[in-house]
Amino acid sequence: MKVNINGIEFKNPVIAASGTFGFGEEFNDFYDVGKLGGISSKGLTLQPRQGNDGVRVHETSSGMINSVGLQNPGIDHFIKNELKKMKSYGNVVIANIGGSSISDYVESVEKISDTDVDIIELNISCPNVKSGGMAFGIKSDVAYDVVSQVKKVCKKPLMVKLSPNAEDIVKMAESCVRAGADSISLINTLKAMAIDIKKGKPVFNNIFAGLSGPAIKPVALRMVYEVSKAVDVPVIGLGGITTWEDAIEFIMAGASAVQVGTANFVNPTCGLDVVDGIEKYMKDNNIKDIREIKGIAQI
Repeated sequence: MKVNINGIEFKNPVIAASGTFGFGEEFNDFYDVGKLGGISSKGLTLQPRQGNDGVRVHETSSGMINSVGLQNPGIDHFIKNELKKMKSYGNVVIANIGGSSISDYVESVEKISDTDVDIIELNISCPNVKSGGMAFGIKSDVAYDVVSQVKKVCKKPLMVKLSPNAEDIVKMAESCVRAGADSISLINTLKAMAIDIKKGKPVFNNIFAGLSGPAIKPVALRMVYEVSKAVDVPVIGLGGITTWEDAIEFIMAGASAVQVGTANFVNPTCGLDVVDGIEKYMKDNNIKDIREIKGIAQI
């Protein structure tokens, strides 16, 4: 079950996805979260954020749309108050970092690089305030700029989380790797919206928000497949994973590990269920190393 990503050993390939697991403490009431391979923190920014006003979560068919807006206590608060507890669980700690400008990203990564986090996951789906709000992860050249600048100050393995809203997901991944990404995680949420037919207006104050859950799995799987074939760094797959069977699909598509996100809201023990399911699948099929099935579906 062990996997190695950028020199960091995970006890298994299942990671709790950013923004769906907090810092692990709440879910630890349901099961020992140390049994997961890793935990990706709530998205962290240089300064604390209150998040968006209005409706933040809206259920859809086979998924949900969120407009939380990166509410978080800020980098300094995380380092002082949450990091030690996260480390105590005994699995890999991934710090997910967001920002609204390249300087924000650089300063945040500088700070977090001097801590005990194991991997830094750069969320480039954040809106770039200097480019009219367009996400850093839409255009390959913009993504290259932010990743290359961050790489200069990053002392930890750098994982870059890609947006499915990119103009070309393969070119985006290749651009990030050229800029210095040590690994790639994908996908983040799909741009979506909902309308309140009683009020005759959009549900969210920001109109558009992020779709996640089982509905996006086929899209995520396709993108992981394409990116895994195109780059020579580890790829972490996520997007709609709710069962161990889903996780196996992503690994067979080329993912070195997977992240479980929205499913945690429906089934708090989902991450552990996926770990147990993969282990049983391996035993039942006489698979001695998870790497034996990595990418076997690629043609």
